[in-house]
Amino acid sequence: MNKIMKDIDKNVLDEALARNTLDDIPQAKSDAKEIVGLVKSSGRITGYQLSDGSTVTKEEGVALAKEGEIKNVGIAHRKDTEYLKSLPDGTENNNLGNLPSISG
Repeated sequence: MNKIMKDIDKNVLDEALARNTLDDIPQAKSDAKEIVGLVKSSGRITGYQLSDGSTVTKEEGVALAKEGEIKNVGIAHRKDTEYLKSLPDGTENNNLGNLPSISG
């Protein structure tokens, strides 16, 4: 197999593994907003800034995503807390961890 095919296969596998860590991938509505920034307090993510300029808490963001109001995210959990993760798309610059932060 040539190098290009190996790279493509690796990217597909990496994306499939990343998607497998998600509890849910909601179907976004056509007019769904995007997350454009993270709201942080003491270095911890407490919410999300949306493409319409509004900010929501982590809990509100999860609820909106479940309703299809936020696109390109999946829902994961740590212990009893749900949170949003970027859907893998082969691009690093739109991952939530790479977005700008605002103080909350």
